[in-house]
Amino acid sequence: MSGLSKESVTWVEIDEGSEGQRIDNFLFRHLKGVPKSHIYRILRGEVRVNKKRIEQTYRLQLGDMLRIPPIRVAEKPEADYVPATEFPILYEDEAIIAINKPAGTAVHGGSGVSFGVIEQMRRARPQVKFLELVHRLDRETSGVLLLAKKRSALTAMHEIMREGNSDKRYFALVLGQWLNARQHVKLPLHKFDTPQGEKRVMVREDGQAAHTIFNLQQNWPGFSLLEAGLKTGRTHQIRVHLSHLGFPIAGDAKYGDFARNRELMKQGLKRMFLHAHTIEFKHPMTHEPLRIVAPLAPELQKFLDQLDQQV
Repeated sequence: MSGLSKESVTWVEIDEGSEGQRIDNFLFRHLKGVPKSHIYRILRGEVRVNKKRIEQTYRLQLGDMLRIPPIRVAEKPEADYVPATEFPILYEDEAIIAINKPAGTAVHGGSGVSFGVIEQMRRARPQVKFLELVHRLDRETSGVLLLAKKRSALTAMHEIMREGNSDKRYFALVLGQWLNARQHVKLPLHKFDTPQGEKRVMVREDGQAAHTIFNLQQNWPGFSLLEAGLKTGRTHQIRVHLSHLGFPIAGDAKYGDFARNRELMKQGLKRMFLHAHTIEFKHPMTHEPLRIVAPLAPELQKFLDQLDQQV
């Protein structure tokens, strides 16, 4: 069967999960598989909100009654299969979820990845009407990842982060002997594409302002464990700042020391040693202080234990 035919009119009552969303964006998600051009066509003629025509920029209100005309929705091809996956929950209430994201898992589909954390969580929780990423983590980075269960929580969390009212801390194991107990690094970052089409970042004077604070946790011969605090949230910020200073993160396949990485793999470190271990902020709904901690992944802790034994 090539498609699934919805022969009757569909009525949708807008709940708080969709409140405030533009109607075109709502329909893109509600009518997966329908071309955008067709959605804009029905928006111009047959979609009604509270029995009235609306513009495509209309923002849905709580309690709106949305009329969607009969429409043919293409079935998803088999390649679009997304497994229903729950990830380790660090914190959850009616507004937000914090998970401990494993390394090697993208936060969302795209760029050659068919699905990520958000698609798998939505599949695992079909009853949840709204679930969106609050922020992102690199695919190779593990640790605290926040998701919003309400649009109001998502908007509030974005404002908290934009205003600098959240404190995100990472653990990074770097190659070399880091000496300063505390060091502010302010180096502008420029994004570019490689000839192979990969997204990369480099320190460049005309780049975006980027500020990281590094606190030394422990030294071993040839290695240093740092805690990194982000004052800005640029792509690959910690990785590029450290690599530029001559302290690449152990196991970093993009900005690291590739020869050393091969040696580290033989010693058991088969991933990048970067872990988002703590985030602090005031809850978007209750405004109570919240501190969420993700324990270090077992393979990272094991590698630190090995370093301790070699001293």
